[in-house]
Amino acid sequence: MDQKKVLVTEKVADIAVETLENKGYQVDVRLNLSPEQLAKEIAEYDALIVRSATNVTSGILDGARNLKIIGRAGVTVDNIDIEAATERDIIVCNAPVSNIVTAAEHTFALLLACARNVCQANASMHAGLWERVPYTGVELFEKTLAIFGLGRIGGLVAERARAFGMNVVGHDPYCSPERAQALGVTLLEDVDEICKTADFITVHLPLTDDTFHMFGPRQFSQMKDGVIIVNTARPGIFDTKVLADFLAAGKVRSCGVDVFEEEPCTTSPLHEFPNAILTPHIAAVTYEAQQRAGAQIAEYIWEGLEGSIVPTAINISPLPPEVIDLVGPYAPACQMMGRLLAQINGEMPKLLKIEACGLLAQSDIRVLIAGLMDGLLSYRRVGSITPANAEAVAARHGIKLDIALKPDAEEYASSVRAVADGTEVAATVFGISQSPRIVSLMGYKIDLVPTKSSLLMRYEDAPGRIGVIGTLLGNADVNITTMQIAVSQDGTALVYFNVVGEVTEKLLRQLREAIPSLDLWRLSL
Repeated sequence: MDQKKVLVTEKVADIAVETLENKGYQVDVRLNLSPEQLAKEIAEYDALIVRSATNVTSGILDGARNLKIIGRAGVTVDNIDIEAATERDIIVCNAPVSNIVTAAEHTFALLLACARNVCQANASMHAGLWERVPYTGVELFEKTLAIFGLGRIGGLVAERARAFGMNVVGHDPYCSPERAQALGVTLLEDVDEICKTADFITVHLPLTDDTFHMFGPRQFSQMKDGVIIVNTARPGIFDTKVLADFLAAGKVRSCGVDVFEEEPCTTSPLHEFPNAILTPHIAAVTYEAQQRAGAQIAEYIWEGLEGSIVPTAINISPLPPEVIDLVGPYAPACQMMGRLLAQINGEMPKLLKIEACGLLAQSDIRVLIAGLMDGLLSYRRVGSITPANAEAVAARHGIKLDIALKPDAEEYASSVRAVADGTEVAATVFGISQSPRIVSLMGYKIDLVPTKSSLLMRYEDAPGRIGVIGTLLGNADVNITTMQIAVSQDGTALVYFNVVGEVTEKLLRQLREAIPSLDLWRLSL
């Protein structure tokens, strides 16, 4: 089989290139290609990774005869012709959770800089002055922050605002009352009413026909005197000329702006105001965010090239964006669960029960079904499994699906539980990277992040058995990186080991000989 080739046209974290090379792909980093050069070079590549500077137009895609997937190492995909890619059956995906913390933190950096005149005072000090009174600021404590858009970033801003003791109100027609309550946000529908009550306003919205110049003369005139405004989302949501007028009039105390309608932006109506804190579109730019974006997009490129479901595919899933935002991060967890069940059972199940719990129960879970089926069938390579065809694929393989929605996920916001012919596994996601975490397996309650290579054992519990297992693994140069043990009421123990090192048939045989009545599985996830 010919080696698959990946073209990278902009600087991405080294982990992206290393991950794809370790998976056996040829990765070519070609920076600063002109549109003409890219149109010529793209023909021989199976995948393309870009950031924001590469414009992937319909003309460029005309020559992409082998291209299967385009990965944006970041959030927005404004620079990719989605319609043209879809017409050519090319997946377009992004890394939507890679920079959410980074963007939320920059929002707060601007809020604080505006409130406390940090940048103006710094400039004064560098000019050799010592002036204090002109830079008297205002506190965030007990002030009202209005957040327009309570998605991933807006939600993180709300959490941080509560830590500062702020009163948080929000406007988002897609935010459920349950999510708002969990964030500590009071949902309000009337934009004009919010403008009248907010001391601080921040927006975390996409730019659409509805949000373009959402804040114009009428909205600004209704705002409180001394309001502080921050925009790290999209240019055009605030009418820049109107914002400048209200800054000049003193109605707006200060503003923090990171995005501009024309970039690079070296001049604008805001540039003349010292109380307009301007940054060059850096809200999403940190070392950590770039590392996460590189790691995530490499994983999605691999999944797309291998025919697996790509959780962040923008143009392939029939589900709306707000649904993908909620259930998309659980697709990798479901893929992991499917692979786990396939290896434990060793055969195709007749009955697959799927239970979506917590917030997931309120949404369309076809992505989760596709993830489970993709994992179950990953060792058979049956072609691409999507949310649109997952149930048909299950029927074709003689699998009966039993789907249930459970509002209560117990101690988790959401979780997924799957039972394949009686073998059970449940998982959730956690952390900024939203990594899959096993929370129940074969009826035993555990809490573990699975790695690529694992050992699963079940035996009658007795003193000293973990020591025997550890000795045998150590003698075989197999290192235990993580271990979880659970014991049932009948005295049966389930032990899950994440391991590094080659687990040979000889080692498996030694383990079975050393531990009576041992059920043993070597897992590769």
